[in-house]
Amino acid sequence: MEKRVALEKRGLPDDQITELILDNCRSTNIEGLTDSFTALEVLSLINVGLTSLKNFPKLPALRKLELSDNRISNGVSHLAGSPKLTHLNLSGNRIKDFDELKPLKELENLEVLDLFNNEVTATENYRDKIFELIPSLKYLDGFDREDTEAPSDEEDEANGGGDDDDEDVELDDSSDYDEEDDNDISLADVYNDNLEEDGSDWNEEDGEGDDDVDEPTDDEEHDGEGDSDGEAAGGEGAEEKASSDAEGADAEARGKKRKLDGNDG
Repeated sequence: MEKRVALEKRGLPDDQITELILDNCRSTNIEGLTDSFTALEVLSLINVGLTSLKNFPKLPALRKLELSDNRISNGVSHLAGSPKLTHLNLSGNRIKDFDELKPLKELENLEVLDLFNNEVTATENYRDKIFELIPSLKYLDGFDREDTEAPSDEEDEANGGGDDDDEDVELDDSSDYDEEDDNDISLADVYNDNLEEDGSDWNEEDGEGDDDVDEPTDDEEHDGEGDSDGEAAGGEGAEEKASSDAEGADAEARGKKRKLDGNDG
């Protein structure tokens, strides 16, 4: 246990240690723990093999002590040096006689005590006697005086209640925001749909007389343009040919005239 204590300290001085978890480090006695751990608030010694609490140090700041699954049968009087203790777990030990528990009345701040799986729990009127012995006690073996089960974690419930409310509010705000966005989108969609419907009606009205007149297709329009171009080109060619023929006839006539004049001379 002493080596485990040194390891868990991680190089810090004793008076700066607030929590020590020494579970499963095998030892029959308390070793390595001294009165110098003045700031220690949480100490866990589960399944260590302790047979007694002899040599348990004075720990003035200790609030929670876990001693379950050991072989402790006596010596709880050594816990008197931890007056701030509020949670004490002694379940799974070997405490038989109710008298062995009487020193616990010195722990005036003790609120939660667990003695489950100890022979002393078979004592007649065991629960009534324990609650009478420790007036500050709220929960014994997981239940209060009226046999109402204790919360799984009182501190988390007390500290986390407000956080849960805040989270709910935040979620509600975000959900409202999403709903508003969805409404805006829906209105826009409806508006667009109305525009499309109006446009389709307008197109249908304009096209009511289209049945009587066949509009030319794009191909037909292109073909017509080609024909017009061809006709224009053909007309220009005919005019040029006629002009050329006329010029040729004139030249031939002038040649014949020159020939006749030459013969006459």
